[in-house]
Amino acid sequence: MQQPFSETQFFDVMTAYNHAVWPMQWILYAVAVGILGSLALRPPVRDRIVSAGLAFLWAWMAIAYHFVWFATINPAAWLFGSLYLIHVALLLWLGVIRRRLRFGLPGRERLTIALLLVLYGLVVYPLLGQWLGHSYPRLPTFGLPCPTTIFTIGIYFLLLPPFPRGILVVPIFWSLVGGSAAFLLHVWQDLGLFVAGAAALILFFWPQRSSTAMQPDPLHAG
Repeated sequence: MQQPFSETQFFDVMTAYNHAVWPMQWILYAVAVGILGSLALRPPVRDRIVSAGLAFLWAWMAIAYHFVWFATINPAAWLFGSLYLIHVALLLWLGVIRRRLRFGLPGRERLTIALLLVLYGLVVYPLLGQWLGHSYPRLPTFGLPCPTTIFTIGIYFLLLPPFPRGILVVPIFWSLVGGSAAFLLHVWQDLGLFVAGAAALILFFWPQRSSTAMQPDPLHAG
């Protein structure tokens, strides 16, 4: 697979991005923590905050990373960013406006997968990157596509059925594109994207109840 930029150019862009947006990285982490904390709230507030928080993260990646920085070395970034904005529109329409994205505790298996993916995206990914030699600022930080996609897929494992499967399409697509960086750019922590993408494919085909009736809130039952 031929790419239009070198490994050196990629990490130079990473460095320039991290310097330019500092301390936005901490704000993006705070958004992620806010998403996790909002899961303790009652619906519909919980569902709308989670959806809006994810929409913010994906809008940031589309504009602040793909359009502003990645496009300087890869013209495909305009396509990637546009797909990200479609994902943002889906989150806002389905999650905030229509409230068809409902979050809770859908089962032990899915909860376990959610926790593992969220932990990997937020904690293991940066630590593994540093252990493998990608020290800050030449390190993909949270709020950039790969760790944030893993985190997002983890949150989607908390979706209560039935939910629109289309919300998984762009994260699955990026898990394939971004995961290639593990081999092309030696960002080996991105191998986690293939695992997250495979998990998202399983979730895509996970059987859902046909009834659209609202079920009791599993986080506040009783």
